[in-house]
Amino acid sequence: MRIRHLPEILVNQIAAGEVIERPAAAVRELVENAIDAGSSRISVDIREGGKSLIRVVDDGIGMTRAELVAALDRHATSKLPDDDLLNIRHLGFRGEALPSIAAVSRLTIRTKMKDQTDNQGGWEIKVEGGRKGEPEPAAHTQGTWIEVRDLFYATPARLKFLKTDRSEFDAVKDTLQRLAMAFPQIALKLDHDGQTVFSHPAALNMDRNEARRTRLAAVLGRDFADNAIAINAERAGVKLTGLAALPTYSRGTSVHQYLFVNGRPVKDKLLHGAVRGAYADVLARERHPVVALYIDLPSTEVDMNVHPAKAEVRFRDAALVRGLIVGALRHALHEHGQSTATTVSLSALHTLQNNALAAHRSIHTPSPSYGSYYASTGLAEKLEQTYEPLFVPHPSVRAESLPQEHSAAITHPLGAARAQIHENYIIAQADDGLVIVDQHAAHERLVYERFKSELISTGIARQGLLTPEIVDLDDSDAQRLLDNATELSRLGLEIEPFGKGAIAVRSLPALLGNRVDIAGLIHDLADELSEHGSVQGLEDRLHHVLATMACHGSVRAGRRLNANEMNSLLREMEETPLSGQCNHGRPTWIKLQLSDIEKLFGRRG
Repeated sequence: MRIRHLPEILVNQIAAGEVIERPAAAVRELVENAIDAGSSRISVDIREGGKSLIRVVDDGIGMTRAELVAALDRHATSKLPDDDLLNIRHLGFRGEALPSIAAVSRLTIRTKMKDQTDNQGGWEIKVEGGRKGEPEPAAHTQGTWIEVRDLFYATPARLKFLKTDRSEFDAVKDTLQRLAMAFPQIALKLDHDGQTVFSHPAALNMDRNEARRTRLAAVLGRDFADNAIAINAERAGVKLTGLAALPTYSRGTSVHQYLFVNGRPVKDKLLHGAVRGAYADVLARERHPVVALYIDLPSTEVDMNVHPAKAEVRFRDAALVRGLIVGALRHALHEHGQSTATTVSLSALHTLQNNALAAHRSIHTPSPSYGSYYASTGLAEKLEQTYEPLFVPHPSVRAESLPQEHSAAITHPLGAARAQIHENYIIAQADDGLVIVDQHAAHERLVYERFKSELISTGIARQGLLTPEIVDLDDSDAQRLLDNATELSRLGLEIEPFGKGAIAVRSLPALLGNRVDIAGLIHDLADELSEHGSVQGLEDRLHHVLATMACHGSVRAGRRLNANEMNSLLREMEETPLSGQCNHGRPTWIKLQLSDIEKLFGRRG
């Protein structure tokens, strides 16, 4: 078959397969265009997950008749004034979205320029399967109205690859929520099948960080905002801001990690790897932090043109960006390491409420309200009897006497120890409530931090190999490892080149012991460098050894502590970074506010 030029409609349909792979991609492109147009309000209406209808309405600057016609031509754009792909300042820049969508759907666009008077009206154009009609005058308010019907009707094979309406809707919702987090100054609304899913008002009259926190609370929930640490750092012209949740507020997957580069939502392996590395010391591997991080840097320092969907970016200095994220997150976690998420305490309160309700139901007594059923069943008296021993000046269920000088300890953040129950949980009285401490988890963290401090002060001991271990690798993997030889040496792993595509391992960290799969370790590190650009894995292994040692060397559950020992533990926790969670990310203590406890007893409304 001879070489020929493909028809323009077919070219656009092929392009649509790269740019518009599902309804969420079409929604993203249209909303990004609306944002680039300077809109302050954007509404999105979809049907059947976006398969049968996508309608996007904005109040942006609109288009002239000529611009409306040109917007449907491939590679026609207003967003590269200098024709410089290294200086991209808009969300869109390729000029492929509208013609790609038009090639596989029934598209209608209605628009009116900002400075047009009402009697001039606007313009409307229709496109069906890539066949463009002539623009006609149409009544319209300022901005642009775009309707996409029957997406992929012109390419039926692609329809077969779409998921259920619910799955496609979820993808659209996630896309819009990410854009809402990136642009809190824009009001954004989503309707699906006639029902409003969300309507976020614009965060106005506040600085950028406050606006972001307000929008993040609206999108991710007040619990996230209440349990998140503010991040604000800068290095070499790269700014990092946002919110990062406490380790005790974590999730089972990484889908709740939101990253933005110059306002663009991205899913980047390097950035996610940096977040993982920053939390590695405070979370179990199966748990994932919740973060919303914003990176702002000169547009010439980041390449946005590496993926058709613009979901990935490439930094000129990736090590700088990764180091900034890891350093800023770790610093913030250390500053707030003695805190635990309020959701932990709320969960405990809910459990108490549910247990009280269960006890009430078991004796079949009506419960018109918490206060009345506590009083009517005598449950209040039983709970009062449990409550009172915790706050009398005598410390322990074992009737130990409390030294007089400890009575002032209730002013400390973790209060004064009053009892130990089940030989593992310390009950302490604070000014404003009740603190419950898991003594084993708390001491495990204290011992672990002590080991880490000793490691930093004395350095990581090396264990030299009698015979160097030779490991064969791909040339690029070997070179990546050798480029990081200095960092590996700091961690006790000494390597050097050994011919083409191989390295020689001369020493290992002594902490790893004698039963180390050296080749497996080297290959794992090479894979991590390829994927994340770091050697975090080796440090993670060393910390895992320290954590195991700390677990075995800490106060065990089942050991009885006297009042002095319990209070010493509380005071050391208050002085130790990251003591709010154990080495696996579980909380070491929870606090029940006195006001909440009083509500349980019906003393407060």
